[in-house]
Amino acid sequence: MNDLELELKQMVIDVLDLEDMTPDDIDASGPLFVEGLGLDSIDALELGLALQKHYGIKLDSDSEETRKHFASIQALARLVARHQPA
Repeated sequence: MNDLELELKQMVIDVLDLEDMTPDDIDASGPLFVEGLGLDSIDALELGLALQKHYGIKLDSDSEETRKHFASIQALARLVARHQPA
């Protein structure tokens, strides 16, 4: 697991108050919504705000592209990596 994925897993746990979970409990390639972690649209909004606060990333909540970014921890890591300074 790379550092960014670990950081994002911890952010998901902290932002959504998933007290009984550890980063090891989250499959980086597994889905975050419905059958995966079972997150919903409110969780997506909270995560979106956290991404904006921590990484300066603004997302359009109605965009299909945004849905793809929230597919998994790996997808979020790719998004964050693209927005970080070189």
